[in-house]
Amino acid sequence: MAPTGALRASINLGNPILARRDPAGGEPTGVSVDLARELARRLSVPLELQSFDKAADSVATVRAGHADIGFFAIDPARGEGLRFTAPYVLIEGSYLVPDPSALQHNEEVDRAAQRVAVGRGSAYDLFLTREIRHAELVRVDGAQAVMESLRSGQVQVAAGIRQVLEAEARRAPGTRLLPGRFMVIQQAMGLPAGRGEQAVDLLAAFVEEMKASGFVADALARHGIDGASVAPADPARR
Repeated sequence: MAPTGALRASINLGNPILARRDPAGGEPTGVSVDLARELARRLSVPLELQSFDKAADSVATVRAGHADIGFFAIDPARGEGLRFTAPYVLIEGSYLVPDPSALQHNEEVDRAAQRVAVGRGSAYDLFLTREIRHAELVRVDGAQAVMESLRSGQVQVAAGIRQVLEAEARRAPGTRLLPGRFMVIQQAMGLPAGRGEQAVDLLAAFVEEMKASGFVADALARHGIDGASVAPADPARR
């Protein structure tokens, strides 16, 4: 798990539900950081955090073996070179539209001439790349760029994490969320595929214990995260 003598954890700051920078000191904080600290404590090794603003960069770091663990949404497009645990948190993917938009339901988004902004390499980008047939996906770097694309009129729809979109709608009136969700984002821990079955089993068991013990639920509450839910236990490990 920690071949260099320290546990190197890749932290994706592009998902503020799970990690963000502490305004006071600038250090990463959040649910994924808490999990990394607990795993390092159990392994009795120091923790080294590597922070990235985009999920794609965080994934690439673990895939290349430059980090030992990461925190990603499970997606088939990310499977090569990585091994995932079962999810520990479930997050909804939703659409944000301008108030005057004629769109009322998620199913109406996939239409010709409709432009949808997504964060490049995000879980919802990968999902919508497979699912969207008629609308055009506009890939931009980061959640802020997604919002700017919608407000500037470059796109008609912004796709993203529900809680992030809700915060944007509250911050600046003039937009609204479509009801429901277009996907459930399954957040899991991952490690380089070449680490072997012992490491895979150790990490999988760690995630199951963190869910069952209430650690994940407590971390969500401690960081003030609403809307995300603890994933159910992995049936294979019950």
